[in-house]
Amino acid sequence: MTFETKTVVVGEDVKLTCPRQTSDYSATLFWIRLVYGNLPEVLGGTYSFDDYRVNKSPRSTAKQKPGTFLLHFHKTEQSDTGLYYCIKVDDLEMKFLTGTFLRVKGAEPEITTNFQLPPSDPVRPGDSVTLQCSVLFDSEKKTCPGDHSVYWFRAGSDEAHPSFIYAHGNNRDHCKKTPESESTQKCDYFFSKNVSSSDAGTHYCAVATCGEILFGNGTKLEIDKLEIEENMMDLQRTITLLLVLCGTLATALIVTVFLFYMKKKTSDCSKAAAVLHKNRRQQTSQQRGNDDAWIYSSAIYSVIKTGSCSLKDAKAAERERTFTAMRAFGMDQ
Repeated sequence: MTFETKTVVVGEDVKLTCPRQTSDYSATLFWIRLVYGNLPEVLGGTYSFDDYRVNKSPRSTAKQKPGTFLLHFHKTEQSDTGLYYCIKVDDLEMKFLTGTFLRVKGAEPEITTNFQLPPSDPVRPGDSVTLQCSVLFDSEKKTCPGDHSVYWFRAGSDEAHPSFIYAHGNNRDHCKKTPESESTQKCDYFFSKNVSSSDAGTHYCAVATCGEILFGNGTKLEIDKLEIEENMMDLQRTITLLLVLCGTLATALIVTVFLFYMKKKTSDCSKAAAVLHKNRRQQTSQQRGNDDAWIYSSAIYSVIKTGSCSLKDAKAAERERTFTAMRAFGMDQ
């Protein structure tokens, strides 16, 4: 069996042929039609040998031609879409000779897209842009029932396939008859948005009708690259300034903590030295008098000058200098 697919537009004539052997006197030929959800339909039959009888139906004519059995459709309609088989029956044997899938397309609507651009030229990020899709239908040529839906797609320069961005529902409020023809309807769809750099690319309006999606001509939207580059430079400068400010703040904080620590350390040393000075002066005054106290005070002054920051160090230095002073006066005897 041979099989083929034919696609035609509504209103065209279609002829399907089936081979016929005129020498075969026992065989008969039939054209049948199969449509999903319906029972098989016999459109015509004939003998294999020459027989000039004609089978007519409201939509087709089946008759013999030299060496063939012809099925002829006059001005096809979308309802003629289906599977058509030519069958040969010889006694109790049935054989499929040809098969054809006939697809009848309705008149495709005219689809155009354009942009309503802002006064600024070129378009910059943040500008408001309106996309317009105009669809022109001829109601006389549209034979499929139901409404249509409109979709927006965008294809960027780095994208392999268009990406979906918006959909309009089934709404007849967008459509009105044109003054040129009563059977022609024009439907206008609008879609507005504030654009960004990612919106650059070719925008398409697509119409879903009669079981298929039809894409209109694409309209390219270009975003000003200079504006984008300037925004990126401003962002980089802002980030750099923030980093410098953070570094300066961190340095100032470290210096402040260090100075506070040094001040507290010096204060602790001064307090420790003052306590030692007072205690030893009282003891020395009782034992050696004012002269020895003067010697001890000199020792304590030396402790303070060393800048030792712990009481333990201050005491050790004090013992060393007191021992030296005592040796000077012969107290180690």
